[in-house]
Amino acid sequence: MSRWIAPLLALALVAPLSMLTGQSQATRKPAAAPTRFTLGATGNEARYVVREQLAAATVENDAVGTTSALTGSLLLDASGRVDSAESKWTVDLTTLKSDRSFRDRYIQGRTLETERFPSAQLVVTAIQGLPSVLPEAGALTLTLLGNFTLHGITRPTTWEVAATVAGNHVSGKATTHLKFADFNMTQPRVPVLASVADDIKLEYDFHLIRQEPVTP
Repeated sequence: MSRWIAPLLALALVAPLSMLTGQSQATRKPAAAPTRFTLGATGNEARYVVREQLAAATVENDAVGTTSALTGSLLLDASGRVDSAESKWTVDLTTLKSDRSFRDRYIQGRTLETERFPSAQLVVTAIQGLPSVLPEAGALTLTLLGNFTLHGITRPTTWEVAATVAGNHVSGKATTHLKFADFNMTQPRVPVLASVADDIKLEYDFHLIRQEPVTP
């Protein structure tokens, strides 16, 4: 009978180990997956805001040009970091409109030169302040870093972002400032204008929708 003792002891040792291994595989949580955010059908608008004073006016006012012609998406990898290759927005500058047609013609023809440079693009490189797990609801204050291409020139930019999360929807506003010379643009100087500030505020009202996790 002694010849059966060794196999029985081996079986007694192996069985619990196999049970433990099977249990750990069954209870192991699936690995986190990348998450993509796409533009909602509404709620996305880009604009410029520049302080100006018309020659016939006694007070300054804001010149505002807007467009809803945007495309793009944002991809966060499994650790919550930005995937820059898949995170970019493009704005069709030829569709910018303000409340004055002469301003639009000047901006399109002289400042932006949209016949040569019809679009602007932001490639997101990082988002500071973003939690590793996006909450289901609440407000977020973030700093977005990205390479912005305008008028044929690409420069790093910093955007201040105020966002609100509601389920799979993320909405809010991103804002940055730049100067005309930063992108080799002509600052408007025409007889109808008494002054134009050398500060361009860019704003992006966004509405993003979180998609199902991307399969790695």
